[in-house]
Amino acid sequence: MAEDAWDLLVVGSGAAGLSLALQVAELKPGARVAVLAKGALDEGSTRYAQGGVAAVLDPSDSTESHLHDTLDAGAGLCNVEAVRFVVEHARAAIDWLIDQGVEFDRQGSDYHLTREGGHSHRRVIHAADATGRAVEMTLVERLRASGVKVFERHNLVDVIRERLPGNQRGRAIGAYVLDRDAGCVTTFPARAVALATGGASRVYLYSTNPDGSTGDGIAAAWRAGCRVGNMEFSQFHPTCLFHPKAKSFLITEAVRGEGGRLLRPDGTRFMDDYDPRGELAPRDIVARAIDDTMKRLGCECVYLDISHKPAEFIRAHFPTVHAECLRFGIDITREPIPVVPAAHYTCGGVLTDLNGRTDVDGLYAVGEVACTGLHGANRLASNSLLECLVFGAAAARDVAHRLSELPPPTAIAPWDESWVADSDELVVVAHNWEEVRRFMWDYVGIVRSTKRLERAKHRVKLLLDEIDAYYGSFRVTSDLLELRNIAMVADLIVRSALARKESRGLHYTIDFPALDAIAPVQNTVLVPKHFSARRGA
Repeated sequence: MAEDAWDLLVVGSGAAGLSLALQVAELKPGARVAVLAKGALDEGSTRYAQGGVAAVLDPSDSTESHLHDTLDAGAGLCNVEAVRFVVEHARAAIDWLIDQGVEFDRQGSDYHLTREGGHSHRRVIHAADATGRAVEMTLVERLRASGVKVFERHNLVDVIRERLPGNQRGRAIGAYVLDRDAGCVTTFPARAVALATGGASRVYLYSTNPDGSTGDGIAAAWRAGCRVGNMEFSQFHPTCLFHPKAKSFLITEAVRGEGGRLLRPDGTRFMDDYDPRGELAPRDIVARAIDDTMKRLGCECVYLDISHKPAEFIRAHFPTVHAECLRFGIDITREPIPVVPAAHYTCGGVLTDLNGRTDVDGLYAVGEVACTGLHGANRLASNSLLECLVFGAAAARDVAHRLSELPPPTAIAPWDESWVADSDELVVVAHNWEEVRRFMWDYVGIVRSTKRLERAKHRVKLLLDEIDAYYGSFRVTSDLLELRNIAMVADLIVRSALARKESRGLHYTIDFPALDAIAPVQNTVLVPKHFSARRGA
């Protein structure tokens, strides 16, 4: 089956990929759609999203207000057209989720809405504090009942482009994919390919995301000839549970939205010293405030306290956080939660238009892998799932409209492993993986400097050369593919950070601590060697 041509190949099984696949199948009955999942179908970042989906659902709210809040959080780099497109399609995205069967929390006859940092209104619809899980499980159930074919434990190796005369490369015609269970690379020819692989937060030592967030789609699109933008803007979630036995558990933004207070170890508040909005300031401000407080006091963490609220309220609104903290002996109805910042969201990515099209004809990017212009220099809380849904639907409409005009893929050369061998030095992969993530955390984290970035640039160049030699000599494995991708993404982040000579949004450097008031505000765009300026019509 894998060798047959597909109408659409979707790489990734989060909210963006599943909504895209489902809606193409709905719009084009009989279309041959395949979804590749790197692990199990229901794993990925969407499942772990706690807060909710931002949308204007309250009569006292407005799309103009949602637009303004998003632009404000984006620190001058948002694309206004993209932001308006998303906020105006937000209600339709919520209605579609409800039609699929997602059960959001209600308050009487209305849906319960919460407020998160950076929002001027209550506009975050949610399913307790496990919205991502509710969305993911519902869409997985719908997908399994559809005619969409699912391939689990399949890693993207590279996007395949058509070979044209003169050694030129044409449209995307499929992908090389590692079947982890079979231990071999196979081809997936397709009329259209959509990258929905999520972000790259695992490039950092500490992250709130699952292990699969290794920038696979960003790296593959870059190798295929797509531009990437704004890679210097990595969002660090301010509040990740700090406990020696806890593995990157995020404490939802909604805890602060419902009155949670950030405290020093002595129990005093500190956020008002950094921003008049206090705990409701945007994430970049809160993360830097926590980082600064920890460094000045020499403490390992700060504390987030919601215990002044009634215990019944806490258990009802934050059952997942309450249960997870209890596992580690922390009763959040009685005591504060120890927290630290952790890498959370990649605001940059593969440049796309409002239909999810990339620079390569037939290649789409949706969700966190894409740079749509929505987030600018900093993502507004709970706009992430919304972006997945709105652009998943937009790309689905575009793919469905174009399928009849996209010709079947031309012949694809099979993957050739005739000159490689099984590796006898897998420890090298593990060591390199650790090195990348540690120097990114130390040198390219919440607070940066030119000296630190130059150190990171030097280290990543050495690693890329070593990884390329290793990649060309041994059979690919999942770990090697992920190492290759995070090293490439690390390079893109460092190059982008060095290019921005100011502090804006999530990019803060002590050498240029203010906004550049002279140079025009512009995105950081990196252009690959094989870039073609002509996007498909």
